Amino acid sequence: MEKIEALIREIVPESSIYFDEPMKQHTSFRIGGPADIMVKPSDVKQLKALCAACRDTGTPYTILGNGSNVLVSDAGIEGVVILLLDNFARIRVEDNIITAQAGALLSQIGNTALRHSLAGFEFACGIPGTLGGACIMNAGAYGGEMKDVLLGVTAMDESGNIREYEPHEMQLGYRSSRFAKEGLIVLEARLQLQKGNAEEIAACTKDLAARRREKQPLELPSAGSTFKRPEGCFAGKLIMDAGLRGFSVGGAAVSEKHCGFVVNTGDATAADVLELMHEVSERVNKQFGVVLEPEVKIIGRK
Repeated sequence: MEKIEALIREIVPESSIYFDEPMKQHTSFRIGGPADIMVKPSDVKQLKALCAACRDTGTPYTILGNGSNVLVSDAGIEGVVILLLDNFARIRVEDNIITAQAGALLSQIGNTALRHSLAGFEFACGIPGTLGGACIMNAGAYGGEMKDVLLGVTAMDESGNIREYEPHEMQLGYRSSRFAKEGLIVLEARLQLQKGNAEEIAACTKDLAARRREKQPLELPSAGSTFKRPEGCFAGKLIMDAGLRGFSVGGAAVSEKHCGFVVNTGDATAADVLELMHEVSERVNKQFGVVLEPEVKIIGRK
C-alpha cells in the first residue's frame, strides 16, 4: 500500500485522505468495517488521477456516494474508497435545466428546484441518495424515475475516458442502467424540469415526504428497499405473507412497519443482514416460488 499512498498524497491534500476509515460512518445502514484508505477528490482532475493511480498500482478502488443503498462487509473494504459527496456536489441552474455533480444529494437538488419553481423532481426529494447513485440505478419513487428527467449524463469509463451520454444511450430500466452494467463513474448529470408553481411544488414534496414517513421505517438505519420488486408482485408483501414481519437475526430485522426493509435495530453486523436476507429469500421461494434479488449492493471483503 505504500506506493498507492505516496501517489495519493501527490494528488490530493493530506486533509482529504483517511486511513482505516470506519465505513459504518458513511452508510445509511450504519454497518461496515474500515476502508484501507478513503479519499475525497475535489474535482474531476483529481478523481481521474486517483483512478489512474489505482489502476497503475493494481489497487482495487470503490466509488461511494451517500452509502444509502449499500451493505459493507464487516471486514471492510480493500484498497481505496473514493468518496463523492459534499466535495463533489456543485449545482447550477439555467432556465429549466439543473446541472449537478454526482455527489449532490437528491434532497439538495429538490430544494434547488423548489427555489427556482421547477417541477418534475418531487418524486426524488425523499430518496436519501446522491445524483450519481440515482443515475446508476435509475432511482424512482411514487410513479417517477430518473429516466423521466435525465437530459444528459457525463461519465468516465475504466480507462479514464470521459463522455456525455444522451437518454437513448443510457439503457435505463428498473434499477438498472448502462452506467451500472459497464462500471462507469457518473460525474454529473443534466435534469430537464418544467416551470411550475412554487407553492404547488412544495405541497407535493411535503405530501410525498409525509407518505414516506408513514409507510417506511425512517427512524431506524437501513439501506432502503432490500430486495428488487419481483415481476407482478411486491417483495414486501411476499415477505409479510411468508410470516416474516419482525423476523430477526442478531441486530438485523425485517421492519415491522414495511416488510420490504431490513433495519439495523442498533448493533447489527453485515453478517446478520446477509444471514437474514438469505433466510427471507429461502422462505419466500419455498412458499411462493419467487426468487428475491437483492436491491442493496453488497461490497467489501468476503
